[in-house]
This record gives sequence, structure tokens and C-alpha cells, in this order.
Amino acid sequence: MQPIILIGYMGAGKTTVGKLLAEQLSCPFMDTDRMIEEQENRNIRTIFEQDGEEKFRDMETALLEKLLDHGLADVVLSVGGGLPIRERNRELLKKLGTVVYLTALRETIVERVAGSEERPLLQGQELSKKVEQMLEIRDPLYRMAASVSIKTDGKTAQEIAQEIERVWLQSMG
Repeated sequence: MQPIILIGYMGAGKTTVGKLLAEQLSCPFMDTDRMIEEQENRNIRTIFEQDGEEKFRDMETALLEKLLDHGLADVVLSVGGGLPIRERNRELLKKLGTVVYLTALRETIVERVAGSEERPLLQGQELSKKVEQMLEIRDPLYRMAASVSIKTDGKTAQEIAQEIERVWLQSMG
């Protein structure tokens, strides 16, 4: 099985949907943010505070290179929302597997992430405005990396997981 890689903005449902999809396909679920947290023995917020965003992005690139070197099969992989903004990461994602962009409207994202303190890039500004600004920048980059886009608004995680499985199976021919 070629890996299924879920990308999208924070709150798009990558982790929730990814876990369900992995269960449906009887394969492991992996999350790049959790992998980096384990490797660094600290959470993403602390990494951002202590090392800065650029260093964290370097960690993401190094992780993707390591996954590509070791080969990645029979897995659903969720990546951090900012990972695809680097061109090198988009190239690596395409080499790793089928990249699925989970899209969501700004209002849906704001509703899903409101009150979360685990998202360092959303701290300190009006949430809706910050999400809109980041989506404007990231959406075209996500689309460059993705093989397929799936709208998540108004759907359950189960419905989204089933849709991804259908699309993935069709792509496998």
C-alpha cells in the first residue's frame, strides 16, 4: 500500500480523520508533530518558544527525509499544518505517497481551533483574521503538494475517512 499523507490547515481534521482512516485500512497512523515531540522530548509550543519556527521547520524537513530514506508503506501520515509551506517538503511529500489536502472554510477552522493553546502560530491575534491570512498564503501551497483535495466542512470524520479511502482506491487503479 502506498502511504496516504494528510495535509491541511490546523483544525482541518488531519489527526481525527487520519486515525479513523488508519483503523479502516488496518494500518498504523503516524503524525509528524508527535514524532518530532518524541524525538525532541518537548512539545511543539516549547520548541517554537525555545528554538523558533525556522528551526522547527528544519526538524520537519529532516524527518521527511528520514522517512523517505527508510521507506514508508502501509501507513496513514498526518503532517503539521505548516510543513507543506516549504518547497522541499512539498517535493518530499509527493515522493512519500498519495497526498490528500483536507480543506475547510475559515469559519469551520475558527470553530474547531478556538481555545486551543497547543497552536503557537495562532496566539496573540484575533483568531479569525489570523486564520484568514494564513489560509490565503497556505492554500495555494497545499494545492501544489496534493494529489487530491477533499472538503471537510459539514461532514463527519467517518464520512471524510470513507471518501479518502474511495479516492485512494480509485487512484490505485
